[in-house]
Amino acid sequence: MASEYLDTENISDEEEIDFSVSDLREQYEVQLEEGLDAFVVVDGLPIVNEAAKTKLIKFLVKRLSTVGRTKADAIFMPMNEATGKSEGYAFVEYETPEQAIAATKKLNGLALDVNHTLLINKLTDIERFGREGRIDETYHAPHVEPFVEQEHLRSWLGDPQARDQMVLYRGDTVGVFWNKKKDAPEVVVDRNLWTESFVQWSPLGTFLTSMHQQGVQLWGGPSWQRIMRFNHPFVNLVDFSPDEKYLVTWSNKPITVVEGNPNLGPEEEGKQFLIWDVKTGTLIRSFASIDTAAPPPEEEKGDKAAPARKKIQWPVFKWASDSKYVARVRPGQSVDVYELPGMNLLDKKPIKIDGVVDFEWSPAVPTAEGGKKAQEHIFCYWTPEMDNQTARVGLMSVPSKEIIRTRNLFNVTDCRLHWQNEGKYLCVKVDRHAKTNKKTTFTNLEFFRVAEKNIPVEVVEIKEMVINFAWEPLGDRFVLITAGEVVQGAAVQTPKTAVSFYCPEKTKTGVGKFRLIRTIDKRNSNAIYWSPKGRFVVVATVHSSQGSDLEFYDFDFEGEKKETEKDLSANLQLVSTVQHYGVTDVDWDPTGRYVATSVSMWKHMMENGYHLWDFKGVQLREELIERFKQFLWRPRPPTLLSKEEQKNIRKKLREYSKIFDEEDLYEAESANKEVIDKRKRQLDEWLAWREKVEKQLREERKELGLSEDPRAEELAAQEGDTVIEEIREEVISEHEEEVL
Repeated sequence: MASEYLDTENISDEEEIDFSVSDLREQYEVQLEEGLDAFVVVDGLPIVNEAAKTKLIKFLVKRLSTVGRTKADAIFMPMNEATGKSEGYAFVEYETPEQAIAATKKLNGLALDVNHTLLINKLTDIERFGREGRIDETYHAPHVEPFVEQEHLRSWLGDPQARDQMVLYRGDTVGVFWNKKKDAPEVVVDRNLWTESFVQWSPLGTFLTSMHQQGVQLWGGPSWQRIMRFNHPFVNLVDFSPDEKYLVTWSNKPITVVEGNPNLGPEEEGKQFLIWDVKTGTLIRSFASIDTAAPPPEEEKGDKAAPARKKIQWPVFKWASDSKYVARVRPGQSVDVYELPGMNLLDKKPIKIDGVVDFEWSPAVPTAEGGKKAQEHIFCYWTPEMDNQTARVGLMSVPSKEIIRTRNLFNVTDCRLHWQNEGKYLCVKVDRHAKTNKKTTFTNLEFFRVAEKNIPVEVVEIKEMVINFAWEPLGDRFVLITAGEVVQGAAVQTPKTAVSFYCPEKTKTGVGKFRLIRTIDKRNSNAIYWSPKGRFVVVATVHSSQGSDLEFYDFDFEGEKKETEKDLSANLQLVSTVQHYGVTDVDWDPTGRYVATSVSMWKHMMENGYHLWDFKGVQLREELIERFKQFLWRPRPPTLLSKEEQKNIRKKLREYSKIFDEEDLYEAESANKEVIDKRKRQLDEWLAWREKVEKQLREERKELGLSEDPRAEELAAQEGDTVIEEIREEVISEHEEEVL
């Protein structure tokens, strides 16, 4: 075959063939950087002999396999032929480049023992930066930026009048304002196109979050400058840790990493959850979504079948009260608990709970009897009925993973977990069905008294379905709303609701059993909003075409108590009932003094705007705003006052109220004085302008030879005329009335 292409007979041995292979070399040359991306160099290893080499490699495989897959055959440890000992480093191959990157990030700096620390780098990085001439060996001192004093991020708390701030999002404009009660809010900052979707406060009010296609930005300080930004393309939702140290971002679109992105690496490819350090802006870890969607039926698998839209339960990652742990559930399998700040899985493995549906952390580290603070966190979870096993609710302590309480449940349709915000009580709302007819449903409330010995459970049976439940903040009372069955054939298919109020009985020691105070029937109410300080509650009808009622209740009404309620720890009274047409949102301010009700164009297109009420339901302000979207009060951090100091303030509240009344009166008088001064100033300006114009007119008439006063000519023309005025009276009608 060679003779067909090359005539070897006519070529002498001395002749050279002009045959270039440069194009072949360029085509088939091995790209070292591409072929070695899965290799890392592990330095800092102990120097061992041939006998201990196998043991060291086995140990390395165990450590290095925590971030990826490798094996003993994939580890090459060079030996010094002269000494017969290792050189102190090794080359390790992972299955994928992403695993190699994870090793450099998470295992670099890992201490093997007191004298040895692992130093892990990608082999390609050593090739890139380790060659001679690649790195300048001359030391250059780094440039140190001059110190710039930062703004105080909680400066708004120093307002002399202790006012609260609010954010209003209307049209394309977002503004932060001071609340001035009856008067128009005072502008702090107002910016156009500040966000692309919505805004959100951080839990303690330090940051205002704006959402953008490229990611999330945090704003704060007196000048409202940008504090930090987080690159997460097409981000949809965000969630802060309780202490604002960490931020979770989520997008419904998996991340596609663009080359050169300084924040997102190859390991973030396809992920949807990112967890960030708020202070430094660094990415801690990324996660993919857990796909729990059931496969579509066979008849729906055709080309024309539309994909089912999944509704995300937010937040997916739930924080412990002090942000030491964060966890998410793998439905039916486990609860994955991660430790901060490293975001490593607790004990390197998930907590397996067969069939688990949901869980919730206790909102505070509970205090046991005797005032001793518990050393561990608690979370509750529930599992459904399966394989002849009853449904179950459990309480588990972390990090010991000890189950401290369980309770079996029967004929369960669904469960909802409601912690009281101090962690003293847990209410499990259990929706049940009858044994013979699963269409007949009702609700039981299972109360776990977590702060008491052995965690006793109290059951409150409700004959109807509970559609809403809410604990009193900082208290032990609660409100629930039940809904009856829809009457078949009725013109309106929305069932009437009933509102029930509960509180504990009075006892000499501890907290008594929960008792019904009263039930209000035939309502359209569907939402419960407690004051953040407790005592007052608003029961509302929102997102409904059946009504827009707002009912203000006082649980500690200072009036005569009913005889039948003498043994209860509440004196319930309806303070007022008001209406706000089309109301979609209800928000209490952090102090519990004011309530804002709003109509967002996102949910209702008519009469957008907000109303402002005091805690008794008295309307202070009403403002209709075109294309109104959001009203959010700025949260406040917890008070720094001790319980004793707060108690003393409550004792002297009447004295303080006099001072506050005087300040309000002075503010009102000042406002009136400002109005009077403004009117007087405008009148003076008008008189000055009029005098100036009249002077100009007189000068112009004088130049034209006319009299300075045009009215003088008219008076002169009328001197010879006599004006006679005649007054005539005319009787239109007369009639007589007889008075008995």
